[in-house]
Amino acid sequence: MATSVTTAGGGPPQTPPAAHRPAPPSPGPSWRSRLYRLDLKASPYAYVAPFFACFAAFGLFPLIYTGWISLHRLSLGESGTGDWRGFDNYTRLWDSDQFWGALANTFTLGVISTVPQLMMALGLAHLLNYQLRARTFFRVAILAPYATSIAAASLVFVQLFGYDAGIVNEVLGWFGFGKVDWQAGKWPAQIAISTIVTWRWTGYNALIYLAAMQAVPGDLYEAAAIDGASRWRQFVSVTIPSIRPTILFTIVVSTIGATQLFGEPLLFGGGVGVSGGSAHQYQTLSLYLYELGWPNGQLGRAAAVAWVMLLLLLLIGAVQAAVARANRTKLGA
Repeated sequence: MATSVTTAGGGPPQTPPAAHRPAPPSPGPSWRSRLYRLDLKASPYAYVAPFFACFAAFGLFPLIYTGWISLHRLSLGESGTGDWRGFDNYTRLWDSDQFWGALANTFTLGVISTVPQLMMALGLAHLLNYQLRARTFFRVAILAPYATSIAAASLVFVQLFGYDAGIVNEVLGWFGFGKVDWQAGKWPAQIAISTIVTWRWTGYNALIYLAAMQAVPGDLYEAAAIDGASRWRQFVSVTIPSIRPTILFTIVVSTIGATQLFGEPLLFGGGVGVSGGSAHQYQTLSLYLYELGWPNGQLGRAAAVAWVMLLLLLLIGAVQAAVARANRTKLGA
């Protein structure tokens, strides 16, 4: 209803102009608009919710529960969580020579399998980066070992490194060397196991390096060629600095894989594979965890080993992050 205004002379009330009337309240957003806005905000969370639900059920909960079990004395087949032990399982690991031996074996196996593996992968990727005939065939061929199962590859290499009828000892005999018991000695066994790992993962890393090399601008190679740089100098001065983040990534991933090495030494040892040989000469942390948890039935100590391995992986990740940050700072400067 319009508002009337009385004049000073007592005349009839005047209706104010439309410009001075109060604006009617604007209608609120419709339910369709509110539903659309809610869909825009909530749908991304609904899409990622299944992943987080699966991660919580199969990743986070087992991790926390394993940490809780590591503080108890629990035997295989025993119900409940066992008796509270605090950090006793960790102190027993600290005093265990077998644990330190498994840690040392994990380190040495990681070094002698990761370093040759990545160097060979880098060389293969460099060759495949050039215009070669049947490049597609070679790229598929170097990935074939990765597609082979661990069991099949390990069983084949067990035959190759056999003492009496192994091809490796046969070839060594051609050059005047005696037979090597690849399963009995520490270093022969670790070299044989690292050969399996290197054979299986070299092609996979080579394809990662090849993808990184193909992203390097061709102008850099042309400028280096104009300056008289050879292919080796281009590889050292152009390719390596350009793919340094990828190299760092493969080093970290290969190191993590070496820390979790399990299938190759288990199958290589046969009947004594769980213990890593008769004298634990190639027992890794994963094998030590398995031996404690299942053959020995000491789930609490096995859970403590699992958490020690987790801490080692977190330490490796922290070192990788620090090195990556230092490289970014150096490039920015």
